[in-house]
Amino acid sequence: MSPKEKIREKINLKEVVSRNYEIIVYNDDVNTFDHVIDTLIRVCEHTPEQAEQCSLIVHYNGKCAVKTGPFDKLKPQCTLLLEAGLSAEIV
Repeated sequence: MSPKEKIREKINLKEVVSRNYEIIVYNDDVNTFDHVIDTLIRVCEHTPEQAEQCSLIVHYNGKCAVKTGPFDKLKPQCTLLLEAGLSAEIV
């Protein structure tokens, strides 16, 4: 096995081990655009532009993946989104 193949094999193994999850935010008839945008900026550390785009995707498509990462990091963020009144889950 050449050194190049060994490196490629290590990368593939690492990709399999680390699974990423997503926080999905769902549309509702309760929260305003401003509230959703402010919450995404505060909780998910979005830029104002990112938060606005996500809020529009949620509005028009019914849902949007707003954050990706390991479950342990997403769990507290999802909890804060839920406490702020947004409909969200980790998938």
